[in-house]
Amino acid sequence: MVLAPFFLEKLVIIPTYNEIENIPLILKAVFSLNRNYHVLVVDDNSPDGTGDAVEQLKLFYPGQLFIKKRQGKLGLGTAYIDGFKWGVKHGYEFIFEMDADFSHNPSDLERLYYACKYENYDVAVGSRYVPGGKIENWPLDRHIYSKGGAFYTRMITFMPVKDPTAGFVCYRKKVLESINFDKIKFVGYAFQIEMKFVAWKLGFKIKEVPIVFIDRKTGVSKMSGKILKEGVFGVLSIQLKSLFGNYRKRMKTNTDSFAKPALSRTDS
Repeated sequence: MVLAPFFLEKLVIIPTYNEIENIPLILKAVFSLNRNYHVLVVDDNSPDGTGDAVEQLKLFYPGQLFIKKRQGKLGLGTAYIDGFKWGVKHGYEFIFEMDADFSHNPSDLERLYYACKYENYDVAVGSRYVPGGKIENWPLDRHIYSKGGAFYTRMITFMPVKDPTAGFVCYRKKVLESINFDKIKFVGYAFQIEMKFVAWKLGFKIKEVPIVFIDRKTGVSKMSGKILKEGVFGVLSIQLKSLFGNYRKRMKTNTDSFAKPALSRTDS
């Protein structure tokens, strides 16, 4: 069945790895908005059965909930890229990324959507570091890492985004169609920075929308020393790449960008 374009306007991508406790609740919260959101869960073969749970939940949300099952833990960045390609292929005009653990409030999806749809921004970032934004329930060391990382990123890249590592984002389809994902190399902490940096360098308009970020209450954080290290050195790498050669030309998509087969996964 082919759905009318109206129903293919908004897609939320939720990457999962061992989110069995959170996934039924976050899906219920998104669909309870009654704003015609569709959700694509990209599951990295979660040992706790998250993917199987989503398969069962599809019976309750027919035509609204979809899943991509991947062969293993391949990284946050590749999960989102797989989701972006799926969303563009299926014609969604506004494609969101959001965590499964309620650190992002599903009701804020509408505020990100409004910024892109009605204020004509190309990227809307749910930001913790603009007036009105804040973080709840984080220990001091997480505040230091995050705020310091944001400041460091702005100093190195000159990118006018106060929360460059934010993972609650709305992209217009044309932004994702323009990015050559073969050139996006980071999979963890630096992935979020690189996506915003490329969108900015390609001339797209970015707005930061203040949100309240609440630390997860169930499950285990995916933050690690390796991810932090990628953030530190990844920012330098991103800026260095932009200084040599025709960066805009290299980062713009080619015609095969959305046609290439993805990493061993199942559409359903």
